[in-house]
Amino acid sequence: MLVIADSSALVALAVCDGLHWLDARFDEIRVPVAVFTECTVVGKPKAEVLRRYLQDKIVPVDFCETLITPSGLGDGELEAMSLYQHLHADYLLIDDRRARKVAIFNKLNTIDSIGMLIWAKDEGHIPAIHPGLEAIRQAGIFLSDAVWQEALLLVGE
Repeated sequence: MLVIADSSALVALAVCDGLHWLDARFDEIRVPVAVFTECTVVGKPKAEVLRRYLQDKIVPVDFCETLITPSGLGDGELEAMSLYQHLHADYLLIDDRRARKVAIFNKLNTIDSIGMLIWAKDEGHIPAIHPGLEAIRQAGIFLSDAVWQEALLLVGE
């Protein structure tokens, strides 16, 4: 299976030390140039870890793919959706709620970092998701209380 990843979800997985879960779940991981650039900006959490992890996964993107999008989405999100369509990917890893709604509207299969945390627990990669949720919050990544509680409830924590 092929997954195209957006920056916010990659950063969230990196702060959980969970990038290897992508390798365990998917056969191939690809990112557009804009996502690589967003993930590796100096000062971004785990920027150097992401640079090393993503350096052989970058694919240039042409915005020729047909997407129905509102204004306000970032280049990384738009390039990731376009690359998904171009490569006929199986999943789009994306956390931003608005961007995820646009992806679903365009009939793209999505998964987010919390979904990957839950998958990692279900598959026995981690004993609990709570430490991962805490790491995401401590890195300054927004995670609503409702999402936090729903995720814990789903896995019985």
